[in-house]
Amino acid sequence: MQRRNTSSSTAVFDLLKAADGALSHEMVESRLRTSVNRSTVYRILNRFVEDGLVHRVVAADGRQYFAPCTDCVPERHLHDHPHFHCVSCERVECLPQELHIEVPAGYRTAECTTTVSGYCSDCNTAKK
Repeated sequence: MQRRNTSSSTAVFDLLKAADGALSHEMVESRLRTSVNRSTVYRILNRFVEDGLVHRVVAADGRQYFAPCTDCVPERHLHDHPHFHCVSCERVECLPQELHIEVPAGYRTAECTTTVSGYCSDCNTAKK
């Protein structure tokens, strides 16, 4: 289905593309330079996930983060890679490894979510 491109959705997508990691809903909301209400931001982010433009990362604490899909194409839309979540600064980033999980015969994987939590290099250095 063709979706209408609004100024709000363009602003949210541009923000996600410019970020150096995945952003939570709250991060998107606070960094937007335009006034967009909370429910609109949720709706835009969920629509991006449905349309395959963005993938959702669920951290160990249940918070959701969103990052643009970079290597995905419609016929090979993969999110089967781990993510790193810094418990100090909340940064979430994709890790370059692919996950290969074998499932029983007849099963088909739709998505695999793995998040590693710890301290990013900046926060780890600051703790020393």
